[in-house]
Amino acid sequence: MNLTCRINNKTVSADIAPDMMLLEFLRSQGCYSVKCGCETTNCGLCTVWMDGKPVLSCAVPAMRAEGAEITTLEGVKQEAEEFGRFLAGEGAEQCGFCSPGFIMNVLAMKRELTEPDDREIREYLAGNLCRCTGYSGQMRAIRKYLIYIKEKEQEGQES
Repeated sequence: MNLTCRINNKTVSADIAPDMMLLEFLRSQGCYSVKCGCETTNCGLCTVWMDGKPVLSCAVPAMRAEGAEITTLEGVKQEAEEFGRFLAGEGAEQCGFCSPGFIMNVLAMKRELTEPDDREIREYLAGNLCRCTGYSGQMRAIRKYLIYIKEKEQEGQES
């Protein structure tokens, strides 16, 4: 089967097996930030955006991406690094294994929700499993990052 989609703003076309999952396809295309942590849709490690919405790539047949725009961590590198500094500043990165999926969801949440409260943040990120932290540092990092982004946007409007 032939699959054509856009990955991180680049058109890609490839012959794939009918049962290939999106995670496997993305990794075959060099998107190594997309990781498999559970194969049961319970950890969030494989989160990518399909047409701007977070999806678990381990649960999406690759052919569902036909004609879609797929974004991985590699496609939002600058934003990811920016938020990553907040994670590190709060000691919330620990081993870093969960970070790619977690960061993809935080960035998606930032685009989707306006000034989310702690309950909304927790609800949005409920599918992200971190085996190292108690999530306190991650919550502090998210709050500080959202304040930083809001201030940055306000500065841009004043200029």
